[in-house]
Amino acid sequence: MSENGLTPKRIVEKLDRYIIGQGEAKRAVAIALRNRWRRQNVVKELADEISPKNIIMIGPTGVGKTEIARRLAKLDNSPFIKVEASKFTEVGYVGRDVESMVRDLVELAVNMIKGEEREKVRARASEIAEERLLDVLLPAGPEERRAEDLIAGRPGTSPDAAPDVDTTREKLRRLLHEGKLDQRQVDLEVSEMRASPMIEVFSSTGIEDLGLNIKEVFGNIFPQKKKQRRVKVTEAIEILTDEEAQRLVDMDKVTRAAMERVEQSGIIFLDEIDKIVGGDGAHGPDVSREGVQRDLLPIVEGSTVNTRYGMVKTDHILFIAAGAFSSTKPSDLIPELQGRFPIRVELDSLGKDEFIRILTEPHNALIKQYREMMATEGIDLVFTEESVAEIAEVAEIVNDRTENIGARRLYTIMETLLDEVSFDAPDMEEKQVVIDADYVRERLDDIVEDEDLSRYIL
Repeated sequence: MSENGLTPKRIVEKLDRYIIGQGEAKRAVAIALRNRWRRQNVVKELADEISPKNIIMIGPTGVGKTEIARRLAKLDNSPFIKVEASKFTEVGYVGRDVESMVRDLVELAVNMIKGEEREKVRARASEIAEERLLDVLLPAGPEERRAEDLIAGRPGTSPDAAPDVDTTREKLRRLLHEGKLDQRQVDLEVSEMRASPMIEVFSSTGIEDLGLNIKEVFGNIFPQKKKQRRVKVTEAIEILTDEEAQRLVDMDKVTRAAMERVEQSGIIFLDEIDKIVGGDGAHGPDVSREGVQRDLLPIVEGSTVNTRYGMVKTDHILFIAAGAFSSTKPSDLIPELQGRFPIRVELDSLGKDEFIRILTEPHNALIKQYREMMATEGIDLVFTEESVAEIAEVAEIVNDRTENIGARRLYTIMETLLDEVSFDAPDMEEKQVVIDADYVRERLDDIVEDEDLSRYIL
């Protein structure tokens, strides 16, 4: 959950490290995240009455809508899921039940909390795994402490009963710590993952939830199978540590924490919401689109959804919707749903200046990515300032002439530009490759000038 230090200004600064421009959208999500922290710190009676200020982001594809929401969730360590609104359909049409997004979010939160808990018990699990491995390497005598004693919490033998001399087991332990047994092969008995029958039935609980319940039923009927594997000591330690960490995790505690985190900190990103907005017509598929909106309404308003882990309230989940709205507008949504998205921000289209910054400034900038990838082949890839400007200009031109796909155009251009270098890199004798403006023009000018060709290649 949001910490006191995560102020709106600080949130925007962190988002600036990965996303260029779109200041208005960043401000809106920063305020929404801070309001969540504020709500959790007011008196409980009032906190339950404060609803999240859901957001609609309006803008063409590739301008950073999804990235803003995804990075926001990472800042707050919140369960986050992205869904396409066009995948949902009302009852009677083939598609996914709208409640499935909440069930998916809960499943994600459970895995997130489980991972956190496993890290907390990893030191203890590693200690038990080491004892189990020593049992495999050298079965312990009655006077020595075994892995079973450690698991059960039994104290083992008293200090007086301990042998005076270093035992073979302790010598093995020392060799294990020194890494001298790493390449040794051991036979290990591990649990075998068994595929359970999957039965699909259309019901109010949803196909996905029913499938998981069937899996649990069959898992309880049939005992878990074991199989023998011959692995190196280093791999055996990892396998045993993972097994023990799994056993040490309290799943009841994980479930409770996951449910609370979903209810208090969950973020659902509804992409392509404009695809479920009907136009001026009132027939055919538009009826289905409005039906989807009406199915989404109770989830966004706040309702209780049944999941395999229990009932989840959606009252305080933050919904961020996004769409291009090229042929429709947010006011075409049904009035009840409009009222549940009080904040609307329009994202700017990207031009040459923004493309230059996207290529060079962010922590995960495209040019940095390609330089690091080529460095694995021993190639020093150098981009001049003029070449970066040329790439940005080509991206702007192609976006204007064909479909505007925003910053995603840079990916297609960079792949085409560096196709030859990427292919020949392992065999190149020259270890420095300079990409200048002339190189960019030589590789891309013919494609850009031929509009038909650019539609296929760029």
